[in-house]
Amino acid sequence: MPFMAKLLGIDVGTSGCKVLLIDESGHVLRQASSEYPLSVPRPMWSEQNPEDWWQGVQACLKEIGEPNPDAIGLTGQMHGAVFLDAADAVIRPAILWNDQRTAEECAQIDAVVGAELVRAITCNPPLTGFQLPKLLWLRNHEPENFAKVRSLLLPKDYIRFKLSGVKATEVSDASGTGAFDVPNRRWSSELMEAIEISPSVFPESFESDVVSGRTQASDYLSEGIPIVGGGGDQAAGAVGTGAVEPGVVSVSLGTSGVVFTAIDRPQFDPGGSVHTFCHANRSWHAMGVMLACGGALRWYRDSFGNGRTYDQLAAMASEVDPGSEGLTFLPYLTGERTPHNDPNSRASWSGATLAHGPSHFARSVFEGMSFGLLDGFSALKALGATCDEVRVTSGGAKSKFWVQMIADVFQTPCVTLESDEGPAFGAAILAGVGIGLWPSTSVACNQAIRSRSLQLAKWQQLADP
Repeated sequence: MPFMAKLLGIDVGTSGCKVLLIDESGHVLRQASSEYPLSVPRPMWSEQNPEDWWQGVQACLKEIGEPNPDAIGLTGQMHGAVFLDAADAVIRPAILWNDQRTAEECAQIDAVVGAELVRAITCNPPLTGFQLPKLLWLRNHEPENFAKVRSLLLPKDYIRFKLSGVKATEVSDASGTGAFDVPNRRWSSELMEAIEISPSVFPESFESDVVSGRTQASDYLSEGIPIVGGGGDQAAGAVGTGAVEPGVVSVSLGTSGVVFTAIDRPQFDPGGSVHTFCHANRSWHAMGVMLACGGALRWYRDSFGNGRTYDQLAAMASEVDPGSEGLTFLPYLTGERTPHNDPNSRASWSGATLAHGPSHFARSVFEGMSFGLLDGFSALKALGATCDEVRVTSGGAKSKFWVQMIADVFQTPCVTLESDEGPAFGAAILAGVGIGLWPSTSVACNQAIRSRSLQLAKWQQLADP
């Protein structure tokens, strides 16, 4: 039997971590997951203890039971800020991607650097979720903690540090810090100088498919295993779905909702409704982000579902005609990015009458999420992105009802993946590219990813009232 390489993908998510072991044909050999808590110390704040991530990863590695994979790829929630002191100890809980405390710091960056220059350098406005505003918030509100900071790491890169002792990141995740020169794929010393932040706090940045460290000997991994740069969860997830060439759009139905496409040059939206980042394929990508997508559905289930499952809610929603008889849900439970870029946006229902019942409310939530995703899809097309196929992924892709609704709303063919293992799968593929199993991410995706088609049904237009 010919030798088959084994590749490990580690995903440091928001609700938990996931570890996959695949072979070079893309088959999943083993997988493990571990949950950890989320802290909300104040409304609109969101924090976690990085040690919880590390313990979760350790538990998964123990369950996987493979101490000698050929390479490791890392991915995880983007934008989070892990503050380390001179002894490399964590100073305070990490501030996460969906934390909204930094609106004043975002305005401060624009005021000091200049809004036009910020967008020219980073291809994005300063956003409340980004890492750099969190560092300024620490300087403004916790000066004693700020004075201790010697290193600033992203969540997956904290795990890289724990595995290897190396502080490093890669271009896709670095693009979401607000301190990265996206067109030139490097840290922006010009921007950091303007806001009086030392570039030394940021780690060295690599391309996503480059080996950036090797494991130290530990309980569950041998010494010297190559650790490839990897990617932020959206870039790695796009690798896992094959969205590495223009024309393929990935729609991720996770806690947040993301509409994502590869682009061949760093185009960006001056209005800031679409993010432009470096992609893990050595090019760039654009994406629209809903902060509460599957998260809105979970909130509805937990608050109003009376013990019903997601499938039962979808079955209820399917009993109602498109348009929910005039009932509309806006899913802005944690503010919004695309297309409004407003941390103060709030969710609401409108149009409710005595004729509306539980099925109408359930359908309105699915429609609110789907039309929110359409906002992102339309923004990408306005940027010049092309779309031959939409690939729907993450937890919501298990719902045929919801995927069909997206096809109807987008008026575009949708497919789901035969094996939808998420960003960890993409990270494992990048690990294989990093050690030369494949010459590029495109070749890797063509060989390791399989999909199945869904039929397109046209959206039924409602008659004018």
